[in-house]
Amino acid sequence: MCKPIIKWVGGKRQLIKELKKLMPNKYNRYFEPFVGGGALFFELKPANAFINDYNEELINLYKVVRDNHEKLINDVTKHKNESEYYYKIRVLDRDMKKFKKLTDINRASRFLYLNKTGFNGLYRVNSKGEYNVPFGRYKNPNYCEPVNIKACSELLHNTEVSNGNFEIIKEKVNKGDFVYFDPPYVPLNDTSNFTGYTDKGFDEDMQFRLRELCDYINGIEAYFMLSNSYTDFIRELYKDYTIHTVKASRHINSKASGRGKIKEVVVINY
Repeated sequence: MCKPIIKWVGGKRQLIKELKKLMPNKYNRYFEPFVGGGALFFELKPANAFINDYNEELINLYKVVRDNHEKLINDVTKHKNESEYYYKIRVLDRDMKKFKKLTDINRASRFLYLNKTGFNGLYRVNSKGEYNVPFGRYKNPNYCEPVNIKACSELLHNTEVSNGNFEIIKEKVNKGDFVYFDPPYVPLNDTSNFTGYTDKGFDEDMQFRLRELCDYINGIEAYFMLSNSYTDFIRELYKDYTIHTVKASRHINSKASGRGKIKEVVVINY
C-alpha cells in the first residue's frame, strides 16, 4: 500500500471514491499531467502510467523517490522542526546559482521537509520562483515515512515521470488511454486564487488551451476526466461534455463563507 508522499492544496484524497466511480471501466495507459500530490495516481497504482507536473521541485522529488529512496530517507531525517532552521532551509532558493548546485537528493529532501513543516501544506512561490510559505509550527510533523516512501518507489518504477507543460502528453496519448486532469482551478473570487504553484501561474488562456487538448483526446477516442471549480466559465467551456457536480471541503480561504463544503465539477467525455 502507498499513499501520497506530500500534502497538497487542492489534493483529491477526499474525493477519491467519487472520482473512481466516474472513471471508465477499462482503459490502457494512465496519464496525469497535473499530478500534484497524486492522490488518484497512488490510489489506483496503475501498472503503466505517465505523470507530469510543471513544478520542477515536485517532479525531482518523485524521481528521487523512484531512483534513490533510501538516500532520500537518510537525508530527510537530518532536518529539524525548528523555526530558525526552517527559514534557513527555505532561503536556499534565493541564490539560484548555489541552489542549482545542490544534489537532486538534497533538493528532494528540502522540498519534502518544507512541505510537511510549512503552513497548511501549501506550496507557493513568488514571481521570482522563490518558496515563500511561513513556518507551520506543528508540534511533531512526520516528514519522513520510510515504509510509504519505499512503496511509492516501487510504484514509480513502472511510471514515466516528466517535468513540463501539460500539453506534453499530446504526442503520447493513444486511443483507449485515460487522462485525469486536475489543473489549478478557476478562482471563485479574488481571495481564493491559489495558482502560485509555479512562477508562471495558470490564467484563462491556459484554461482554453486545456479545453483544446480535451477536444483532441476526445477526437482520438481516448478518455479524459477533468476536475475544476463550479463556475459559469468552466460549465460553459465544457458544455459539450458530461458534467458532474461533487462537493469538496475547503479550509484555506480568507472569508469564512469560502470554507466548508464547496461545489466542484468533474467533466468526462464518455
